[in-house]
Amino acid sequence: MASASLLLPLGSSFAGSLSNYHPITRGRPRRVTAKYLSSEIRMKASQIVGYEDELILIKRRDVIGLALSASSLRINSLNAEAAGLPPQEIPRLCDDTCEKELENVPMVTTESGLQYKDIKVGSGPTPPVGYQVAANYVAMVPSGQVFDSSLEKRQVYIFRVGSGQVVKGLDEGILSMKVGGKRRLYVPGSLAFPKGLASAPGRPRVAANSPVIFDVSLEYIPGLDDEEEE
Repeated sequence: MASASLLLPLGSSFAGSLSNYHPITRGRPRRVTAKYLSSEIRMKASQIVGYEDELILIKRRDVIGLALSASSLRINSLNAEAAGLPPQEIPRLCDDTCEKELENVPMVTTESGLQYKDIKVGSGPTPPVGYQVAANYVAMVPSGQVFDSSLEKRQVYIFRVGSGQVVKGLDEGILSMKVGGKRRLYVPGSLAFPKGLASAPGRPRVAANSPVIFDVSLEYIPGLDDEEEE
């Protein structure tokens, strides 16, 4: 990597190569012999030697400055790594205000064991079994860690409801929603993932037959919208 060479300390082969870029004398610079030169020529020779000394000094300063700058950059980089990046903010269907309001919403429990709370009751139609629906969702383990989300993918999830294309708890929960509504589903293990889900970077593992939580919003029903337009 090109930038790595900038991090070599003084005394390394890189620092030595920079020093050799312009000859650096050992000890005092050799004076120009001016025994048979006129006083004017001797003055010119003295000026040239002084100019060489100045160049040598500049080159030395450049090497030291370069090494110090590189060291400073390296230290800052290490500090940033040690501090870590700020946690990524995950988009949610229920923000902090929503969470507080949800505490006062009554829990509904169905015969299958599915539980839910309506964050917002929709005003549109309810999806018939077998129709496609477009929904947004945020899937979490009981601790609140997100393991999947359509919001992060920036695309609504379209599936045929009541046809077994999603886990049973999500299927059942959406069938009784209305378009425009938002709901939190507390899905028991028997209605969740029978084989579980493997963990991913920044995503928790979902154990087989373990309870999960879905925040879901029913955006629209493509089939019903098409029929209404006709």
